[in-house]
Amino acid sequence: MPPEGAERAHPRPWELLGAQSPWREVTSAQDASAAFQERYYTEFVSFLPYVQRFLFGAGQRRVFRRKDIAQVRVTTQPGAAPRVLEVHNLCLHFFFDVDIVLLVLEVGSGDLPFDAAQDLLYRFGRAYPAGWDGDGNALHCMHGVEWLDADGRTLAQSDAQERQAFIDQVVRHQAPRIASHWRYLLEPMAPDAPGVAAPLRYRQVEYYRMPMMAYLAVERPRELLPEHFAALGTMAGTLAAPPGASPAAAAGDAVRVQADGVDRRFFYDRFWCSAGAAPYTRYICSGYALVVVGDADSQFFCCKERGVLSQFRHQHFLLFMIAHLQKASLLMFSDRLAEALTQLQVTDADSVRAFKRRIRYAFEAFLRFTHRYWFTEISDQQQIRALFRMCGQHLDLERAYAEVKTRVADMNGYLEADSLRRQANTVVRLTVVTIFGMIGTITTGFLGMNLLAEADAPMSRRLWFFIAVFGVTTALTVYTMAKSKRLSDFLDALSDERLSAWTKIKALAAVWKP
Repeated sequence: MPPEGAERAHPRPWELLGAQSPWREVTSAQDASAAFQERYYTEFVSFLPYVQRFLFGAGQRRVFRRKDIAQVRVTTQPGAAPRVLEVHNLCLHFFFDVDIVLLVLEVGSGDLPFDAAQDLLYRFGRAYPAGWDGDGNALHCMHGVEWLDADGRTLAQSDAQERQAFIDQVVRHQAPRIASHWRYLLEPMAPDAPGVAAPLRYRQVEYYRMPMMAYLAVERPRELLPEHFAALGTMAGTLAAPPGASPAAAAGDAVRVQADGVDRRFFYDRFWCSAGAAPYTRYICSGYALVVVGDADSQFFCCKERGVLSQFRHQHFLLFMIAHLQKASLLMFSDRLAEALTQLQVTDADSVRAFKRRIRYAFEAFLRFTHRYWFTEISDQQQIRALFRMCGQHLDLERAYAEVKTRVADMNGYLEADSLRRQANTVVRLTVVTIFGMIGTITTGFLGMNLLAEADAPMSRRLWFFIAVFGVTTALTVYTMAKSKRLSDFLDALSDERLSAWTKIKALAAVWKP
């Protein structure tokens, strides 16, 4: 968000994190280990050249990581036993020339029951509670979350059970309250709210349920039912379909299945077979979730360096990130246009000028976004291309882009039309002044005659005449400008041959009507 009193955000917001911040910029690949460089190479060649320049080019994307958080202890429901998940990665992704920052958190655990894994996926990525039950317990999110350091000490914990604090935030400021454990991760950034003096403030633009990727290595994946895959694809938790119901009923009809139990719009089943290095591997993509399920006994599926796990954490993460960067950017532009209209006061000249500056800046920023970050194809590799298309289709990116483009173009077209109207109005006024001034100019300047022969008069007398004539001429010009609209109407009536002389006289008399 722009600093207080400014119309634009800082062009390089990562510079405002400060030296005391726990975030540190990720070092160049040239300084990394040989294993990292090989993985970096694999990522790089997976994408088309213009995407390579965006992802890996200097200055396009800045990544900051913090390493003080080693684990997270979560409690899914009241009375449930807490589980400790390992924090593998915690990053902030900034993007040049677009005011979007993405928080990336990677956690993992092993030896989980399948329903427990589903429940974790369902509850973890919530920015704040959706509500509370009759006992005051937060709904649909974790009952408790604690960030732990390497020694197991608690660094921060969730405040999801503090119902009144969340309610007061919405009632007083019409803005949701980000849960305390997420606010802690984003420090020194602070949520945008009245009275917040942090140099770097943010506003949520996507849904409160965070986009999520999930990698599940399960035993005997062929035994999973269609409703299990449907629930995973929608992060619907541990849902069970009633007897005789279709598998889609388990996911609230969010994923419709066909006769074979698979909806091809959401499943990528190129590797769902007994052949290959990672047999029975299925990808499920619903836009806000990208899930891969495979056999835990497959060495290639579980390989962190060259297998499916490595691809999922790197190439597939990047394609998912690009899709959601595009989605978030389009939502940001829409939010900016709405904010500009909200602050517009048509009777206030300063507000109108500020509105024009905001719209022109939004138009320029949208053009730069289009040329830097808007891609419909990111790779020629079949799997990456297919998954990216699925993400884009389910997020409805092309429709959202066309809608924002139309809104920005309409706003810019309005400004251009308003500018042309003002210029035309100015031309009309100047034309009226010129026409009526021409009468006096020709009359007094005919054959170079002077009404008063004062050429040889003393300088003081000529100066007084000059001041008097200058004052009268100025007053007459100002008066003509003030009446230019009505005088213009009189000239239009005078030039219309269809009007009678009496009508033209009345048009002249209307010039001096109060």
